[in-house]
Amino acid sequence: MKPLRLLFLLSSLLGASNALAAKIAVTDLAYAERVSGYFHLVDYHNKSSARASHSERERDSFESSSASSRSSYSGKSETDYTEVESSYSYIEYGELRKFVGDIKGEILKTGGFQVSQAKPYTAKGSEQIYDIISRIKKGAYPGADYVLFGTVSELDFRDEANPIIGTDTLSNTFSLMLVAEFSLINTRTYEVKAAFSATGEGQDVRVVTGGSHVVPSRGRVVSEVSKSLGVDVARQINEQLGGSAYQNANPVTGNTMQEGEVMHFSQ
Repeated sequence: MKPLRLLFLLSSLLGASNALAAKIAVTDLAYAERVSGYFHLVDYHNKSSARASHSERERDSFESSSASSRSSYSGKSETDYTEVESSYSYIEYGELRKFVGDIKGEILKTGGFQVSQAKPYTAKGSEQIYDIISRIKKGAYPGADYVLFGTVSELDFRDEANPIIGTDTLSNTFSLMLVAEFSLINTRTYEVKAAFSATGEGQDVRVVTGGSHVVPSRGRVVSEVSKSLGVDVARQINEQLGGSAYQNANPVTGNTMQEGEVMHFSQ
């Protein structure tokens, strides 16, 4: 019975510790992108009408005869021509919904937080997407002690082919780098507890021979970006809050963290 009692006690302690952990809601990554374009419009209409008439008249009598004829023609033509060309530019706002799953997972690995579910932003895209305080006040993050708000600052795709010297082959590299700015905000006081820039990177390298065509694995690249971004975010939250519990098998950068150390986070 003693082992069972000890197991129950440990389970209760772990449950109590988890209940006291701060809850973080992670938003999808907000972005703003400039969309530009050009248009050339030509509108041509032609309308024409014509009218013709002809009449003849003859007169015979014992003393004389006469004849007359009359013809008429009228026509009208109207042409409307319009040509317009211009360029346009506007800002498109939205959220990337593919890169926060690994962020949530890495935050949970620290052992110092719980992750709560955030409501997706469904309003029409505008600058209001950046008003995180308004979204907190409207109850978009129920039960959360903190909101981790991220915005995309750079998204760089590259598809490069480089010859391998001395061969007829090419090294084709498809890569993606995502840089985002993050703020960890207290949902009660609106205080910023942590702020940082994090990077996620991924690539797929293929060797091309004899002019053949290869299709890069975009899914693999996106997965690598998501995982490395999650590692970087969790590491920087841990560093800025003075904890050292987080340890990843393949850390992106930063100091090595010792297993078993506890990260304390005051609400």
